Amino acid sequence: MISVVLISGTVEGFAQFMTVLIIFAIVLALTYFTTRFVGSYQKLQGLNRNLEILETLKVTNNKFLQIIRAGNKYFVIAVNKDDISLISELSGEELDMSVNDQKTEDRFKKMLDIARDKMTKRGDKQ
Repeated sequence: MISVVLISGTVEGFAQFMTVLIIFAIVLALTYFTTRFVGSYQKLQGLNRNLEILETLKVTNNKFLQIIRAGNKYFVIAVNKDDISLISELSGEELDMSVNDQKTEDRFKKMLDIARDKMTKRGDKQ
C-alpha cells in the first residue's frame, strides 16, 4: 500500500513538472514572437524620409544635444527630461558627414583580443 502511494505521488509530481515545463515553453514562444512582431513594427515606423537624428551627445544624466535633419534643414536641439529647445540651425556645409570607419563590433573584438592575450600571458607565467 505504501509503495502504491509513493509511485502515485511520483507520477503526480512528474505530471506537474511536465505541465509547468510545457507552459513555460509556450510563454517563451509567445514572448519570442511578440518581440519579433514589435521589432519589425518599430522598424517600419522608423523608416522616415523627412526626420532623422544624425548625432547625439550626452551632456549630463538627462540632458542631450542632438543634430537632427528635418527635410533639407539641419538643427541643433537640446533635449532633456521635460522639454526640447532649439539651439541653432546649421547649413549642410557646416556638418562633417564622414562616417567613423571603426564600428562598435570591431572595437569590441579588439578589446576582447587584448583581454584574451592578457589571460594567455598570465597563464604562461604560472
